[in-house]
Amino acid sequence: MTSSAAMRAAVSLSPLLAAEAIGHDRDTAGAMEDPSQSPRILIVDESRMARAALIKRVRERYGFREEVNGEAAWQALVLDHSIQLVICPLTLPLLEGDGLLVRIRASRLARLRQMPVLVIAGDNQEANQRARELGASELVSRSIDGSELLSRIATLIDLAQVESELARQATNPAQHPLTGLPTRQHVELQAASALARSLRHDAPASILVMGFDRFDALRSEHGDDLAGKLQQRLASILAQKVRKEDTLGHYSDSELAVVSPGTPYPACEAFANRLREAFALAHIAVHGQRLALSVSVGVANTPVDRAASATSLLALAGERLKTARQAGGNRVLACVDQAPPRVPVPRLGHAIDLIRAGHADAVVPHLAQLGREILPFLELLEREWKLGLPLAGIRERMLERERDSEDTRQA
Repeated sequence: MTSSAAMRAAVSLSPLLAAEAIGHDRDTAGAMEDPSQSPRILIVDESRMARAALIKRVRERYGFREEVNGEAAWQALVLDHSIQLVICPLTLPLLEGDGLLVRIRASRLARLRQMPVLVIAGDNQEANQRARELGASELVSRSIDGSELLSRIATLIDLAQVESELARQATNPAQHPLTGLPTRQHVELQAASALARSLRHDAPASILVMGFDRFDALRSEHGDDLAGKLQQRLASILAQKVRKEDTLGHYSDSELAVVSPGTPYPACEAFANRLREAFALAHIAVHGQRLALSVSVGVANTPVDRAASATSLLALAGERLKTARQAGGNRVLACVDQAPPRVPVPRLGHAIDLIRAGHADAVVPHLAQLGREILPFLELLEREWKLGLPLAGIRERMLERERDSEDTRQA
C-alpha cells in the first residue's frame, strides 16, 4: 500500500477520533454551537416500533433524531451539537453491552460527559443498577406516560444547562469585593440546580435569605467601615455553620443567601433561629457602647412553597425577609402560608442570656410560657427553703396572661 493510500485508509478508519478531537477544541471555546437550532433528543433503539412510540410522546415539544445502534448513536452525538439528551436501552447492537453509556461518560468532550442519558429500564435489576453506576441520569419504564416523560426530559435538560454554567463559572467565579462570597448570579444557578434535583428525586430543598435589621441606619450612624465589618462577621459565621453541600453567597449587596439542597424547611427554620439568637447576644461595641444588633431571615422551601422556578423560590425568601423586617425585625419568617412573622419562645437559658445582655424587652412577650417552665423550680424552692413566695398569685397571673393571649389569637 502506498503512503497516500495508507493515509486515506487511516483517515477513513478513524473519522470519529478526528471529529471528537476537533470537537474537543471547539467545544471548549464554545464554537460549533448553533443557537438557531432547537434542542433535539437522540432516540436509540433497534426496534422501529419502540422508537416510534417514544417519538410520538416527545415530537410536539422537541426535535428528535433516531438511530438503530450504539455506533451510529455515537457518531451522531459527536457531530450533532443540537442533541441535548439521549434516550436508549442499556444494551444496543454494535457496541458491546452498555458501551454507549460508557463511551459518553468517558468522552473528552465536556458536552458529552455531561449529556443527560435517560435509560429504558428492563426486568434485570442487576443491569438497572449497573446503568445507575455507569452514570445513567435516570431510568424510566417503556410504558411511561407522555406528560411524565416530557417533565423528566425538561428537568434533565435544565439541570444539564445549569451544571454546565456552574462548571464554567467554577474556573473564575464572580465574587463580592467585600466578603469574597459568590454573587447573586452564582446563587441563582445553585438554586436552579437544587430545585431540579429536588424535582428529580422528590426531595426537599430550602433557601434562606438573611441580613441585619436597620442596616442602612447602622451604616448612616457608624459609617461604611463598620457596616462592612458587620457584613464580614455575618459571612464568616455563616461560612462556619453551613454544610459542605450548601451554597453561601450574596442575595444583594447587604443580604446573604444559603441554598440548602435536601433540607426540609423545619430544619432550615431552626438553623435560622439559632443564627438570629447568636446575633441578639453578640457583644459588638463602638467607642465602648454596645450595638443592639439583630438579624431577620426569610425561608422558602420546595415542595412546601409551590414555586414554579428557582428564581421565584429565591425571591419568595427575599420577600419574607422584607416582611419580617417590617414587622419589627429579629424574626424568622418561614413557609407557613400567610402566617404573621413570629419570634418563637426562647429557651429558658437563652431568655436569661437576653436579660443579662440588656434585652429584657425580647423576653417580656413570653413570660407566661417561660413562667410555666420555671414554676416547678419555684415550688421546690418554697418547699425546701420556706421563702413565702406568692405561688398562688403567680399561677393566677400566668393563667390570666394565657387567657388574654388565647382571646387575642381568636380575635
